[in-house]
Amino acid sequence: MAITASKIKELRERTGAGMLDCKHALSESGGDIDAAVEALRKKGVAAAEQKAGRIAAEGVIVHAGDARAGVLVEVNCETDFVAKDASFTAFAERVADAILAADLPDDSADPSAVAALALDGNGGGTIETARQTLITQIGENISVRRFALMKAGSSDDALSAYLHGARIGVMVRLGGTADESLGRDIAMHIAASRPLCIDETDIPAQTLEREKAIFAAQAAESGKPPEIAEKMVAGRVKKFLKENTLLGQPFVKDPERSVGQLVAAANATVERMARFEVGEGLEKRSDDFVAEVMAQAGRPA
Repeated sequence: MAITASKIKELRERTGAGMLDCKHALSESGGDIDAAVEALRKKGVAAAEQKAGRIAAEGVIVHAGDARAGVLVEVNCETDFVAKDASFTAFAERVADAILAADLPDDSADPSAVAALALDGNGGGTIETARQTLITQIGENISVRRFALMKAGSSDDALSAYLHGARIGVMVRLGGTADESLGRDIAMHIAASRPLCIDETDIPAQTLEREKAIFAAQAAESGKPPEIAEKMVAGRVKKFLKENTLLGQPFVKDPERSVGQLVAAANATVERMARFEVGEGLEKRSDDFVAEVMAQAGRPA
C-alpha cells in the first residue's frame, strides 16, 4: 500500500507525532493507518516509561473555573524552554479543563486519580495518553504533579484565583462574601507572602515543635536567666505564628492592618487556600553542558 503525503498528514493529525515517525510507522504497517496509530501509541508509552525517572522541576501553573468551582494545576517538564512551548501549555490548560469538567468531589487532590479522565470530551483521549504523546513529541519527561479543586459550599461562598505569570498560582475560598475584589486581593497577598496556613490552629504540631526547639536553643545560647529565656521563646513563637499564618500577616496593600482584620471588616471568613509554585520541593535539573557535548564527541570533559 502506497505511503502518501495525505496519509502521513492524517496520521499526524490523529496522533500529534512527528512527520518522520508517522512515515516510519506507516511503512512498518504497510500503509494501515489504524495499525500505525497503535504503533505510535506504544512508542509513546515506551518513551514515557524511559523518561519517567528524569527530573521534571520546570513547568507551569494553570487555573480553570469561576467563583463557584475552580481548579489549580501544576504540570511539570524538564526545561524552562519546554515550559514555554505552546503544545505544552495547551496540554496543561486541557488538563485543568478536564479535571474541572469531571465533577470530582470538593477538595479532590490526587493526580493519579485523574490520569484516565477524558480530554476535550470523549474524542480527545485521556490525560495519560495525551501526556505520553506529548513526551514523544517533545522528548522530555512530563508529569501532572498536583492539583487543588475547590467548590463553593453555599451561595455565600466565592472562589478567587490569581496567577503570577505561569510560575505561581493561588486559589482561595471565602465564606460570607461574594466580593471579587476582596478575594483577588487576598489571593495576591498569598502569592506574595507565602503563608503556611490560614490560622494558628492549622500549623502542624511537628512544625511548631521544631521552631520552639530552635528558639529554645537560641535563648539558651544567649546566657539569659531561665525565666527571661522562657519569655524570649514565647515571644519568638508568637512572631513566627504571626508571620506564617495568613490571618496574622500584615496585609501587603495596607501593612497597618492584618489580613484577619481585613476579612473581619467584610464579615467574611477564609475557608481554604492553595498556593502552588513551579518546582517547589523538587530537585532542580543541573546539566553540565560541556560534559554533555564532550560525551557526544567521545572525549572526556
